[in-house]
Amino acid sequence: MTAKNDRRGGEVGHRQELFEAQLATLFEVSSVLSRSLDLSQTLRAVLEVLHRRGRMRKGMVSLVDQDTGELMVSALHAGDAAPFAAVRYQSGEGVIGSILERNRPWIVSRVADEPRFLNKLGVYDPQLPFIGVPIRIGTEGAVGVFAAQPPAVDDLLPQHARFLEMVANLIGQAVRLSHMVDAERRVLQDERDTLRRQVRGEHGFAGIIGHSQGMQLVFDQVRQVAKWNTTVLIRGDSGTGKELIANAIHYNSPRARNAFVKLNCAALPDNLLESELFGHEKGAFTGASTQRKGRFEQAAGGTLFLDEIGEISRVFQVKLLRVLQEGEFERVGGTRTLKVDVRIIAATNRDLESGVKAGEFREDLYYRLNVMPIYMPALRERSEDVPELARFLIAKIGKAQGRGLRITDSALRVLIRHDWPGNVRELENCLERSAVMSEQGVIDREVISLAGLDTGVADHDQAPPAAPAPTVDPDDSNLDERERVIVALEAAGWVQAKAARLLGMTPRQIAYRIRTLNIKVRQF
Repeated sequence: MTAKNDRRGGEVGHRQELFEAQLATLFEVSSVLSRSLDLSQTLRAVLEVLHRRGRMRKGMVSLVDQDTGELMVSALHAGDAAPFAAVRYQSGEGVIGSILERNRPWIVSRVADEPRFLNKLGVYDPQLPFIGVPIRIGTEGAVGVFAAQPPAVDDLLPQHARFLEMVANLIGQAVRLSHMVDAERRVLQDERDTLRRQVRGEHGFAGIIGHSQGMQLVFDQVRQVAKWNTTVLIRGDSGTGKELIANAIHYNSPRARNAFVKLNCAALPDNLLESELFGHEKGAFTGASTQRKGRFEQAAGGTLFLDEIGEISRVFQVKLLRVLQEGEFERVGGTRTLKVDVRIIAATNRDLESGVKAGEFREDLYYRLNVMPIYMPALRERSEDVPELARFLIAKIGKAQGRGLRITDSALRVLIRHDWPGNVRELENCLERSAVMSEQGVIDREVISLAGLDTGVADHDQAPPAAPAPTVDPDDSNLDERERVIVALEAAGWVQAKAARLLGMTPRQIAYRIRTLNIKVRQF
């Protein structure tokens, strides 16, 4: 009786010891699973804990491939085991596949006695037991299999199996979190790729209108210079679209995936400009409560666009020259030298050559900036682009106003004859005012006049425009009567008798239509 009691006492003590070891192992496993979102690394760490503290050898985790539905071995702890990345199981294949298919644990008392055990990994001891349990996520079916070998044959296999099920439940939550993170990452990647395509579309060549010879030269230069990290200086009057060209260079360059940072140099005094470009350390000046990165650091690996570069003072020109030459600088109030890899695109409407001669602009900085000059032609030099520009801008304004807008050919002829001292910016402002003044959404010659643009000709001997106005047949059936009369008048140089002949009318008939249709006759 004493020996029997001793044996029972030993079994109870062994069970208690195993229970305490498994409880401690569960605590450490839960800690490991909360450390990282890297599922593969986490699973390997869990299997290492089971081997070291949980008395379970050669742990293996297989997860369902979401694309193929096959079980793929994701983690294994088996010493010097051969690579296992290619080991897969079909649902129902062998013991592992059957656990997935049946969604139930499987206890094998001795591996050598189970004919369905395939041992694809070649690491399991055929004389020892084997336990496999499904990995579940909530009430869903099995998403994987968790398996291991107890170190010896004993009567505690059911307790080992329950322990593995508890660990599998913890692993299931980690797998669920990993799937959620992967799904959110894919959504963010898709949004990022969509935004990149959208930005490239908006800032590529398609967003720049121009078929004139001057603009075609600009496009050719942009395509060439975008390939390299060469510093670019964009020259031209205000409102010609220098920033659009800078966008096109960046978003068609190898740096397109990195930041494109802009700064208008004329908008800030020297002290703020230095802080804005180079950043500052905490306490560098009153109000500098934290360290702040400047535009150069923000643009690291990408492009920095410095607009109105001709407006900076000679004092600041020296500071800018250093970073352009050496690629290094210090933050305001700092002593540590920082190096950056940034491409510089600068723009100005000033005559820098005159500034150099007058001593207002440093010659060495001028040559550092003027590596690849691109000249933007003024709108008056490419009047043949006005119709297409106007239609593009009208579509843009109509989208912003939430309605359809249309511009007539008579309005386009007026726009072509204008000198446009404010260039494309002035054209856009004029068209936006015209859209506001148009109740029906049709922008014609009279609406353009109401928007403040002079529709007359100041000088009868004024030189003809660089490009002819759009030609429209007075007999075009797509024109309403008012437009037909205006077209004929313009074709006839606003001589009513000639216009009447073009329309097959008498002078009295055309005079009547001019009066009733409220057409303002241009006087020469």
